[in-house]
Amino acid sequence: MRKAFTLLLATTLIAGCGIVYRQPVFQGNLLETRSVEQLQVGLTRAQVFSLLGSPPLADPFNQSRWDYVATERRRTGDTEIKNLTLWFEGDSLARWEGEYFPEADTELAAEMRRFGNLARDKNKPRRPPSGG
Repeated sequence: MRKAFTLLLATTLIAGCGIVYRQPVFQGNLLETRSVEQLQVGLTRAQVFSLLGSPPLADPFNQSRWDYVATERRRTGDTEIKNLTLWFEGDSLARWEGEYFPEADTELAAEMRRFGNLARDKNKPRRPPSGG
């Protein structure tokens, strides 16, 4: 009887692992759409730096290339990786290619509120406390 109870308890605990909340994880440079849209051929490195920030990957052997890498892992599924690569000729931006994660702040905030991780909007009226 004791073994059956232990087995039942272990099975219940293991089965519950699938319903545990997993926070979305974003890593790397999460670039803003408006900043990427401002890229133009001929921008200096300093101008690109002020738009996008410092690249997380710096190749000491190829300093004319900047890579902005970001990863995203949602509650379930695989990790998604996106890479935006910029090439410079001298101090001027020559070209760029790749993709990035567009801004998802409002979508992410709505998802977090659903699970109770974010505070409610202060401007939103609250329900009056129930009397008792």
